[in-house]
Amino acid sequence: MAALLGALVAALGGLMVPTLVARVPEPEPPTASEPDAGDPADPVPDAVPDDEPPKMLYVDIAERPGLGWRSAVIAAVAGGLLGASTGLDWPLLWLIPLTPVAVALSVIDWHTRLLPRRIVVPATLAAIAVVTVVGLATGERDALVRALAGMVVARSFFWVLWFLRSAGMGFGDVRLAAPVGLVLGWVGWGALALGLWVGFIAFALPAVGLAVVRRDRTVLKKSFPFGPFMVIGALVGLVWGTALAGRIWG
Repeated sequence: MAALLGALVAALGGLMVPTLVARVPEPEPPTASEPDAGDPADPVPDAVPDDEPPKMLYVDIAERPGLGWRSAVIAAVAGGLLGASTGLDWPLLWLIPLTPVAVALSVIDWHTRLLPRRIVVPATLAAIAVVTVVGLATGERDALVRALAGMVVARSFFWVLWFLRSAGMGFGDVRLAAPVGLVLGWVGWGALALGLWVGFIAFALPAVGLAVVRRDRTVLKKSFPFGPFMVIGALVGLVWGTALAGRIWG
Protein backbone atom coordinates (compact mmCIF):
# COMPACT_ATOMS: atom_id res chain seq x y z
CA MET A 1 0.00 0.00 0.00
CA ALA A 2 2.79 2.44 0.90
CA ALA A 3 4.65 1.62 -2.31
CA LEU A 4 1.54 2.22 -4.43
CA LEU A 5 0.74 5.44 -2.59
CA GLY A 6 4.30 6.68 -2.89
CA ALA A 7 4.48 5.86 -6.60
CA LEU A 8 1.12 7.50 -7.37
CA VAL A 9 1.71 10.75 -5.48
CA ALA A 10 5.29 11.06 -6.71
CA ALA A 11 4.17 10.43 -10.31
CA LEU A 12 1.58 13.20 -10.06
CA GLY A 13 4.30 15.51 -8.81
CA GLY A 14 6.59 14.36 -11.62
CA LEU A 15 4.04 15.52 -14.18
CA MET A 16 4.47 19.02 -12.75
CA VAL A 17 8.25 19.05 -13.29
CA PRO A 18 8.08 20.98 -16.61
CA THR A 19 5.90 23.64 -14.95
CA LEU A 20 8.32 23.94 -12.02
CA VAL A 21 11.34 24.20 -14.31
CA ALA A 22 9.65 26.82 -16.53
CA ARG A 23 8.91 29.04 -13.52
CA VAL A 24 12.52 29.31 -12.40
CA PRO A 25 13.82 32.81 -13.25
CA GLU A 26 16.93 32.99 -15.38
CA PRO A 27 20.10 34.11 -13.56
CA GLU A 28 21.21 37.63 -14.41
CA PRO A 29 24.63 37.82 -16.06
CA PRO A 30 27.29 39.69 -14.06
CA THR A 31 28.20 43.20 -15.16
CA ALA A 32 31.42 45.14 -14.89
CA SER A 33 30.01 47.41 -12.17
CA GLU A 34 28.19 44.60 -10.39
CA PRO A 35 30.23 41.41 -10.78
CA ASP A 36 27.93 39.52 -8.44
CA ALA A 37 24.66 40.81 -9.87
CA GLY A 38 21.67 38.51 -9.95
CA ASP A 39 21.20 35.42 -7.84
CA PRO A 40 24.56 34.47 -6.29
CA ALA A 41 23.30 30.91 -6.09
CA ASP A 42 22.92 30.71 -9.85
CA PRO A 43 26.09 32.30 -11.18
CA VAL A 44 26.66 32.53 -14.89
CA PRO A 45 30.17 31.31 -15.75
CA ASP A 46 32.59 34.17 -16.32
CA ALA A 47 33.68 32.70 -19.62
CA VAL A 48 32.09 29.95 -21.64
CA PRO A 49 34.63 27.86 -23.58
CA ASP A 50 34.32 28.08 -27.34
CA ASP A 51 33.65 24.36 -27.64
CA GLU A 52 30.73 24.45 -25.19
CA PRO A 53 27.22 25.71 -25.98
CA PRO A 54 25.76 28.57 -23.89
CA LYS A 55 23.56 27.78 -20.92
CA MET A 56 20.22 26.29 -21.88
CA LEU A 57 17.21 28.39 -20.88
CA TYR A 58 14.89 26.94 -18.24
CA VAL A 59 11.90 27.50 -20.53
CA ASP A 60 13.59 25.49 -23.27
CA ILE A 61 14.32 22.68 -20.83
CA ALA A 62 10.67 22.64 -19.76
CA GLU A 63 9.55 22.37 -23.37
CA ARG A 64 11.64 19.31 -24.15
CA PRO A 65 9.38 16.59 -25.62
CA GLY A 66 8.33 13.96 -23.12
CA LEU A 67 9.85 15.67 -20.08
CA GLY A 68 6.59 15.42 -18.13
CA TRP A 69 5.95 11.72 -18.57
CA ARG A 70 9.62 10.78 -18.19
CA SER A 71 9.80 12.75 -14.94
CA ALA A 72 6.58 11.09 -13.79
CA VAL A 73 8.01 7.60 -14.46
CA ILE A 74 11.28 8.35 -12.66
CA ALA A 75 9.45 9.94 -9.72
CA ALA A 76 7.02 7.00 -9.56
CA VAL A 77 9.85 4.46 -9.39
CA ALA A 78 11.65 6.46 -6.70
CA GLY A 79 8.42 7.08 -4.77
CA GLY A 80 7.51 3.40 -4.94
CA LEU A 81 10.93 2.36 -3.61
CA LEU A 82 10.70 4.90 -0.80
CA GLY A 83 7.19 3.76 0.10
CA ALA A 84 8.17 0.09 0.07
CA SER A 85 11.23 0.68 2.27
CA THR A 86 9.60 3.15 4.67
CA GLY A 87 6.08 1.76 4.92
CA LEU A 88 3.13 3.89 5.96
CA ASP A 89 5.25 5.97 8.30
CA TRP A 90 5.84 9.66 8.99
CA PRO A 91 8.95 10.09 6.78
CA LEU A 92 6.74 9.76 3.71
CA LEU A 93 5.38 13.22 4.55
CA TRP A 94 8.65 14.79 3.41
CA LEU A 95 10.18 12.09 1.21
CA ILE A 96 7.37 11.85 -1.37
CA PRO A 97 6.99 15.64 -1.92
CA LEU A 98 10.76 15.98 -2.21
CA THR A 99 10.92 13.27 -4.90
CA PRO A 100 9.59 15.30 -7.88
CA VAL A 101 11.57 18.30 -6.62
CA ALA A 102 14.73 16.17 -6.74
CA VAL A 103 13.82 15.06 -10.27
CA ALA A 104 13.35 18.69 -11.36
CA LEU A 105 16.68 19.73 -9.84
CA SER A 106 18.44 16.80 -11.51
CA VAL A 107 16.99 17.77 -14.89
CA ILE A 108 18.03 21.41 -14.47
CA ASP A 109 21.52 20.57 -13.23
CA TRP A 110 22.08 18.07 -16.04
CA HIS A 111 21.33 20.67 -18.70
CA THR A 112 22.75 23.80 -17.07
CA ARG A 113 25.17 22.71 -14.30
CA LEU A 114 23.17 24.96 -11.97
CA LEU A 115 20.97 24.15 -8.97
CA PRO A 116 18.63 27.15 -8.58
CA ARG A 117 18.39 28.57 -5.09
CA ARG A 118 14.73 29.40 -5.84
CA ILE A 119 13.97 25.67 -5.64
CA VAL A 120 16.58 24.29 -3.24
CA VAL A 121 16.12 26.76 -0.38
CA PRO A 122 12.27 26.64 -0.12
CA ALA A 123 12.34 22.83 -0.41
CA THR A 124 14.96 22.65 2.35
CA LEU A 125 13.05 24.99 4.68
CA ALA A 126 9.80 23.09 4.10
CA ALA A 127 11.51 19.77 4.82
CA ILE A 128 13.07 21.14 8.01
CA ALA A 129 9.67 22.39 9.17
CA VAL A 130 7.91 19.06 8.52
CA VAL A 131 10.73 17.00 10.04
CA THR A 132 10.76 19.21 13.15
CA VAL A 133 6.98 19.07 13.64
CA VAL A 134 6.90 15.29 13.16
CA GLY A 135 9.91 14.75 15.41
CA LEU A 136 8.41 16.78 18.26
CA ALA A 137 4.85 15.53 17.83
CA THR A 138 5.77 11.84 17.71
CA GLY A 139 8.49 11.93 20.35
CA GLU A 140 11.16 10.99 17.80
CA ARG A 141 13.57 13.53 19.25
CA ASP A 142 16.65 11.39 18.68
CA ALA A 143 15.82 11.06 14.99
CA LEU A 144 15.10 14.79 14.81
CA VAL A 145 18.42 15.76 16.38
CA ARG A 146 20.22 13.26 14.14
CA ALA A 147 18.48 14.68 11.05
CA LEU A 148 19.42 18.26 11.88
CA ALA A 149 22.98 17.22 12.76
CA GLY A 150 23.19 15.22 9.51
CA MET A 151 22.11 18.29 7.58
CA VAL A 152 24.86 20.39 9.18
CA VAL A 153 27.49 17.67 8.68
CA ALA A 154 26.63 17.09 5.02
CA ARG A 155 26.45 20.78 4.15
CA SER A 156 29.69 21.53 5.99
CA PHE A 157 31.45 18.65 4.24
CA PHE A 158 30.35 19.85 0.81
CA TRP A 159 31.22 23.43 1.73
CA VAL A 160 34.80 22.34 2.43
CA LEU A 161 34.93 20.53 -0.92
CA TRP A 162 33.56 23.62 -2.68
CA PHE A 163 36.03 25.88 -0.84
CA LEU A 164 38.90 23.63 -1.96
CA ARG A 165 37.54 23.84 -5.52
CA SER A 166 37.06 20.09 -5.87
CA ALA A 167 36.29 18.79 -9.36
CA GLY A 168 32.68 19.25 -10.41
CA MET A 169 31.65 20.94 -7.18
CA GLY A 170 29.53 24.11 -7.27
CA PHE A 171 27.87 26.03 -4.46
CA GLY A 172 24.50 24.70 -5.57
CA ASP A 173 25.77 21.26 -4.53
CA VAL A 174 26.55 22.71 -1.10
CA ARG A 175 22.94 23.87 -0.75
CA LEU A 176 21.55 20.57 -2.03
CA ALA A 177 23.63 18.74 0.59
CA ALA A 178 21.42 20.26 3.32
CA PRO A 179 18.14 18.46 2.46
CA VAL A 180 20.10 15.34 1.50
CA GLY A 181 21.79 15.27 4.91
CA LEU A 182 18.48 16.02 6.64
CA VAL A 183 16.50 13.11 5.19
CA LEU A 184 19.39 10.66 5.41
CA GLY A 185 20.20 11.72 8.96
CA TRP A 186 16.66 10.89 10.08
CA VAL A 187 17.21 7.30 8.92
CA GLY A 188 20.59 6.92 10.59
CA TRP A 189 24.28 7.74 10.46
CA GLY A 190 24.97 4.63 8.41
CA ALA A 191 22.41 5.71 5.81
CA LEU A 192 23.95 9.19 5.71
CA ALA A 193 27.49 7.89 5.21
CA LEU A 194 26.39 5.36 2.59
CA GLY A 195 24.20 7.84 0.72
CA LEU A 196 27.01 10.39 0.40
CA TRP A 197 29.53 7.69 -0.52
CA VAL A 198 27.31 6.22 -3.25
CA GLY A 199 26.80 9.70 -4.68
CA PHE A 200 30.56 10.16 -5.09
CA ILE A 201 31.03 6.66 -6.53
CA ALA A 202 28.15 7.10 -8.98
CA PHE A 203 29.70 10.38 -10.13
CA ALA A 204 33.31 9.19 -10.26
CA LEU A 205 32.92 5.96 -12.23
CA PRO A 206 31.51 7.40 -15.49
CA ALA A 207 33.62 10.57 -15.18
CA VAL A 208 36.87 8.64 -14.72
CA GLY A 209 35.90 6.22 -17.49
CA LEU A 210 35.27 9.11 -19.87
CA ALA A 211 38.53 10.78 -18.86
CA VAL A 212 40.45 7.57 -19.60
CA VAL A 213 38.75 7.08 -22.97
CA ARG A 214 39.36 10.69 -24.02
CA ARG A 215 42.77 10.86 -22.30
CA ASP A 216 41.76 14.22 -20.89
CA ARG A 217 41.73 14.85 -17.13
CA THR A 218 39.76 18.08 -17.55
CA VAL A 219 36.74 15.88 -18.30
CA LEU A 220 36.49 15.32 -14.55
CA LYS A 221 35.69 19.02 -14.09
CA LYS A 222 33.33 19.62 -16.99
CA SER A 223 31.77 16.31 -18.03
CA PHE A 224 28.97 15.81 -15.52
CA PRO A 225 27.12 17.91 -12.94
CA PHE A 226 27.23 16.46 -9.44
CA GLY A 227 23.61 17.13 -8.37
CA PRO A 228 21.92 14.14 -10.07
CA PHE A 229 24.44 11.76 -8.52
CA MET A 230 23.81 13.26 -5.07
CA VAL A 231 20.12 12.46 -5.60
CA ILE A 232 20.94 8.88 -6.65
CA GLY A 233 23.11 8.44 -3.57
CA ALA A 234 20.38 9.82 -1.33
CA LEU A 235 17.84 7.38 -2.80
CA VAL A 236 20.18 4.44 -2.24
CA GLY A 237 20.86 5.57 1.31
CA LEU A 238 17.16 5.98 2.09
CA VAL A 239 16.07 2.67 0.59
CA TRP A 240 18.98 0.37 1.38
CA GLY A 241 21.13 2.45 3.72
CA THR A 242 20.34 0.79 7.02
CA ALA A 243 20.77 -2.77 5.72
CA LEU A 244 23.88 -2.10 3.63
CA ALA A 245 25.54 0.06 6.27
CA GLY A 246 25.06 -2.74 8.78
CA ARG A 247 26.81 -5.18 6.47
CA ILE A 248 29.63 -2.86 5.48
CA TRP A 249 30.42 -1.26 8.83
CA GLY A 250 28.80 -3.77 11.16
